[in-house]
Amino acid sequence: DAKRPVISTSNASDRPIAWFILSAKRPSSEQVEEMAKMYPELRDELDKINAASNQGLAMLRLRKLAQDHPEVSSLLPPPDLDVTKLRRFAEDEIEAAFERVSGVSQSNVIGGLEDELQVVVDPEALAARNLTIDDVRRVLRAQNEDVSAGDFWETKRRWVVRTMGQFRSPAQVEQQLLTVSAGGPVYVRDVAEVRFGFKKPDGLVRRFGESSIAVNALRQTGANVLDVMDGLKAVAEELNRDTLTPRGLVLTQVYDETEYIYSSVNLVQQNIFIGGALTMAVLMLFLHLSVRTLIAIPLILASAVAAAYVSPWFFVVTLALIIIVGFWFARGALVVGLAIPISVIGTFLILQMLGRSLNVISLAGLAFAVGMLVDNAVVVLENIYRRYDTLHERPFVAAVKGTQEVWGAILSSTLTTIAVFLPIVFVQEEAGQLFRDIALAISGAVGLSMLVSMTVIPTAASRLFHSGNGDSDRDGKPNPNGKPLPTGEQHQGWLRRFSDRCSQLILAPILYFARAFVRIVTSLNDWLQRGIIRRIALVVVMTGMAVWGSYELFPKVEYLPPGNRNLVFGILLPPPGYNLDKLMELGEVVESELRPYWDIDPDDPKAQDKDFPAIGDFFFVARGRSVFVGLRAQDPLKAGRLVPLIFKVGQKLPGTIAVGKQSSLFEQGLTAGRTVDIEISGPDLNRLVALGGRIFGQVLQILPPDQGTQARPVPSLDLSSPEVHIRPKLMQAAQMGVSTADLGYSVNALIDGAYASDYYLGGDKIDLTITGQMDFSKDIQTLRALPIATPVGQLIPLEALADIEMSSGPEQVNHRERQRAITIEVSPPPNIPLETAMQLIQEEIISPLRQSGELNGGYRIVLAGTADKLRKTWESIQFNVLLALLITYLLMAALFESWLYPLVVIFSVPLGAVGGVLGLTLLNYWLQFSTGDPTIVQTLDVLTMLGFVILIGTVVNNPILIVDQALILIREEGRTPRDAIVESVRTRIRPIFMTTVTTVLGLLPLVMFPGAGSELYRGLGSVVLGGLLVSTLFTLLLVPTMFTLMMDAKAMMVWFLWGGGKRSSQSDDRDETPREIPPVEAALN
Repeated sequence: DAKRPVISTSNASDRPIAWFILSAKRPSSEQVEEMAKMYPELRDELDKINAASNQGLAMLRLRKLAQDHPEVSSLLPPPDLDVTKLRRFAEDEIEAAFERVSGVSQSNVIGGLEDELQVVVDPEALAARNLTIDDVRRVLRAQNEDVSAGDFWETKRRWVVRTMGQFRSPAQVEQQLLTVSAGGPVYVRDVAEVRFGFKKPDGLVRRFGESSIAVNALRQTGANVLDVMDGLKAVAEELNRDTLTPRGLVLTQVYDETEYIYSSVNLVQQNIFIGGALTMAVLMLFLHLSVRTLIAIPLILASAVAAAYVSPWFFVVTLALIIIVGFWFARGALVVGLAIPISVIGTFLILQMLGRSLNVISLAGLAFAVGMLVDNAVVVLENIYRRYDTLHERPFVAAVKGTQEVWGAILSSTLTTIAVFLPIVFVQEEAGQLFRDIALAISGAVGLSMLVSMTVIPTAASRLFHSGNGDSDRDGKPNPNGKPLPTGEQHQGWLRRFSDRCSQLILAPILYFARAFVRIVTSLNDWLQRGIIRRIALVVVMTGMAVWGSYELFPKVEYLPPGNRNLVFGILLPPPGYNLDKLMELGEVVESELRPYWDIDPDDPKAQDKDFPAIGDFFFVARGRSVFVGLRAQDPLKAGRLVPLIFKVGQKLPGTIAVGKQSSLFEQGLTAGRTVDIEISGPDLNRLVALGGRIFGQVLQILPPDQGTQARPVPSLDLSSPEVHIRPKLMQAAQMGVSTADLGYSVNALIDGAYASDYYLGGDKIDLTITGQMDFSKDIQTLRALPIATPVGQLIPLEALADIEMSSGPEQVNHRERQRAITIEVSPPPNIPLETAMQLIQEEIISPLRQSGELNGGYRIVLAGTADKLRKTWESIQFNVLLALLITYLLMAALFESWLYPLVVIFSVPLGAVGGVLGLTLLNYWLQFSTGDPTIVQTLDVLTMLGFVILIGTVVNNPILIVDQALILIREEGRTPRDAIVESVRTRIRPIFMTTVTTVLGLLPLVMFPGAGSELYRGLGSVVLGGLLVSTLFTLLLVPTMFTLMMDAKAMMVWFLWGGGKRSSQSDDRDETPREIPPVEAALN
């Protein structure tokens, strides 16, 4: 179908993983100290140079001091060391060395002056010999070439013939013959001077006020960024040691992408340590409640925190404490805890087999799963112990039957947890890659934990209980009921009796509260199930409130989180026509405005009192039509607060648009990230500019800049970029023998220097250019008098051969689908979600324009960029959430062999949804309270949306346990549905709370602890945490009520269809004798 597009918009670009700055080397601390001894009165100032936090700041302070005190000038680099003239050196030594590093695809040198071989012509000498600049170009291009001339054989040798003409020295260029006239031969040296020089600079780099050269490195696709960075650092160290230091130079790394990666991975590892320790603490409390447990748990948690924040060696201490305590008096918890290392290590193997790398997202998935890994093991161990302790079965029999009794519920809960990821894995948008990483990590870990609970836990439990009934504390058996077992005090010493008395006093309130809670929940369920009206009211109120709350409180959505990289950049867009000198002036103004924030020591109390964080690194690049500013904060966690500083400084530059952004974690490019791109396309450029200007103004009205909105047009809406049009006078030019091409080349050579050929200098290719003896580009009058040598031997001013007109035009013209296009890039404030900004722009700007007919005539406006990605991803996620619900229902229907019982379980999902929304809301209050920064907001980005998908598979686990146990009691013991469901809640409330608390505490560090990378997963964690808590509390009432209602409805339908049977399962509490199930009832099941 030709009407359907077959190509979608695609942007591909590489982002440097490292930036280095080449600059003059600062004096060593020993040199500064020697100078301080010579001039004691300058010690304070010299100490500031030594205390400078970086190379650039030290050199800046030294130059300031040398201006006032010339006696310290000996510490400065030699006067003949001009870093800007070392571009070719940087390309030969640094760029080439970086490109030899394995995994580096490309390295680029930015800034400095580019070498060229210049042929400086004299127009008068050319005209006197009837030559033109174009004649010089033709000769140089024709002679500067080595030509292969074939080969021939002589006896046994093969001779290769080459015609050698390539220039190998400036003298050889000067000796080239241009023509032979009546006066004799004319050589290049007769009309020009050949010398080495530098091209007109197209960009300059300054760092802390020092002229510098920047070098970056790009990574090959698929290469490991950590390995590549290690190679780059090793090469940089070698260059500094062997090549640069002897020349008085130093190469400083100013940006390292792996810093954020290492910080993020370390934070996740810390959270795993603490989450695992909290999980083990909960297991010990539930399974081995005693005074010794209460004493041991703080020691374990303190050691885990020390492992996270003091030294990784404390991890060994934590592990040793867990093993010692486990073998001593908490073997049940130790057995259950085996699920964590086995599942985590197994997940590493699964990821390796699938070819996935271990990244922050997959590690966060493992951290989420830590608390979930023991869920299945807890259910199995608790059920085994119940049969062992209550039914007095032998350990082996209890292990086998206890596992068989719950294996169906465990399989159902595990498969539902895994199955919800199936639709998400097939999301085609960019976010799908992140979804796959976290889905594989959680699915692999939870799946392995199920296998562990079915195999390792029963085996270990049969050995754990082998010694028979006895004291939990003595024999290491778990005590799920929390009541003290017989202790045999008559055989114990007074110290043991005193300890037991203390235990009873301390534990009695805890045990009383736990038993009271179980009695209250059981009694409330028994009361609810005795009345049809109260049950219906409960279901309607709970479900209705959950659905209404989820709809009303559901926040607007965002795209991918920007991350918190310690790199903030600003783009200054001046009015059209600014030259490089003016751009440098703008950069120097910015440098001066930002100086109070970087010309200060980080430990200085004044740095803490400023409105914005201290700047750890600062540089700017003037290039092309803009100024690029780069900042890094002294405190990496405060980098985002520098964005308003750039915007504030930009407002002080008249006519300049300033855009400040923090480097995006997932997007690439200087303007990528959290933006709404308003793309306007149409046939007429002038109308497009007018339309773009109107939309640009309306955007700033509905999203005011004083709230943090940043907007800029691409390209500029100003069509007045100054231009000079040279229109040849064809008759006069023909009389002088000058063609339009000759005239254009001559003007180019005399103004800017025109490319003629290539010249190889030491293996490097540089340009061979033709240029004029003087600067003819000072002003328009000089341009009019530009001397043009003609073939007829006359030197004619340019205005005699052409009309020179002043004009203007656009700096750049973009096209979209073969039509001219202008894009308004809008970055809304952090407190306004991207979806809200899109709706405002659509409703306040685009819709009125369409309704008014102003877009008729082939003009279009679309929202593109990140906004378009968000729209597609959000639509995909909505569909896949519904598909995950359907898969969960069908899976439970297959496992329960019924279409009715899964409906009971599904009713817990709305409770999880409203809990997830509340969890995200509370997280924002916590972030603003803990950081004191009201601008820090955790939005509902697409990674956070994944939390609601995970909830579908996790909140159904507890209802599955309740329903499955009730069905077992009905089928095996013949109980009525009401008695069965009440007993099921009573027996399952303990494992439900154990699994919920372990999961919640395993998630808690990920949500609560700030740091690099935490913005990626804390929103997801808060959704899962809040959803689990709310659903667990209310599921204990909603699921039993729904179960009895379903059973009543089924019984009534059977009675209605068959004319017999019991109208309601609640009408008679007596035991029923087993009966044959009618076919219709079997079909309902």
